[in-house]
Amino acid sequence: MPAWIPAPLRHLGKRFSHCAAAPSNDLAGAFDDKARRCGFTLSESQRQAITCISQQVEQHRAGHATGVYLHGPVGRGKSWLLDGFFQWVPSPAKLRWHFHDFFARLHQGVHRHQASGDAIGITLDELIGQNDILCFDEFHVHDIGDAMLLTRLFEALFARGTLLVLTSNYAPEGLLPNPLYHQRFQPVIDLINHCMVIKEVGGKTDFRSLPANRALQRFTQGRYIWPGTDMQRQSLHMPTTQGDTLMVNNRPLRLQGAEGDQIRFTFEDLCEQPTAVIDYLALAQQYSHWIIEGLGDLGTCSLAAQQRFVNVVDVLYDQDRQLTLIGSRPLAESLEGSLADLMRTRSRLGQLQQVGPAGAES
Repeated sequence: MPAWIPAPLRHLGKRFSHCAAAPSNDLAGAFDDKARRCGFTLSESQRQAITCISQQVEQHRAGHATGVYLHGPVGRGKSWLLDGFFQWVPSPAKLRWHFHDFFARLHQGVHRHQASGDAIGITLDELIGQNDILCFDEFHVHDIGDAMLLTRLFEALFARGTLLVLTSNYAPEGLLPNPLYHQRFQPVIDLINHCMVIKEVGGKTDFRSLPANRALQRFTQGRYIWPGTDMQRQSLHMPTTQGDTLMVNNRPLRLQGAEGDQIRFTFEDLCEQPTAVIDYLALAQQYSHWIIEGLGDLGTCSLAAQQRFVNVVDVLYDQDRQLTLIGSRPLAESLEGSLADLMRTRSRLGQLQQVGPAGAES
């Protein structure tokens, strides 16, 4: 184990890197029932993940700080497994966060308490209190500044004896792949690999595409409309564009308008300007229907704009907000780009009803 890992964490080592122990019958049975209710059969990789989680729950009950890192392609049931575990676990001392939301609040707290000498400890007290089971969904890293804070976060969580279960589209080695920063992020990767069970969740079925899942989500009731003609707008009762400014997190944000539970943006105002995840989260609490127009060829945009668009879609999907997205070309042609996270965005937006010049397509 690397020498830099703090002494309180050294006892974890590789002893938790395998899942040989039998799973808890209660958890396995709960997932079997849940799968039957949803109308599908658990994949072998999902069953192995359940085995890993069950083993780590037992280790946690014995007083060990443990964790499970679930990764794999989009739509293979990682979030479903996380939700099922969170619902099943009998302890009330538990919290489930989308990582975007948690990390935005962590940044705010660390900044607010920076003069305290223990900014991250005080912030964690505020965010998780005495809860010792923490679930993170959609864990990923894009910025080296975030990466440095993550090292402190994981060290603090494991030192507290927290049972951490998280999902990601990336194996630990695939986090922050930018070669300029990857080496500086290696300590976080080493910490995850040594202190958590790493389990891939694969399979051929994209569970997000199943009718039972689509019917339950507000997000999947949304539309992708192209090319956004006046006739399309009129037939869909789209409001006319105008222009306004809204104060969000003490900063002005340009938008087309907001009325009732609906808010409207252009792609340029939302993604080409220095907006942030904390802005999207704040607005998603108030507005349940978002209209974003003016999506062209994402591949020609800056990487920063691509990342903001990915983040917007992530927040709306996780908060289950309806999205009407208006582009100039078919969806598949609009989502070109080199950003790795776009695979997740393509999967999520692919669930929207697509309306082209001839009417509804899917």
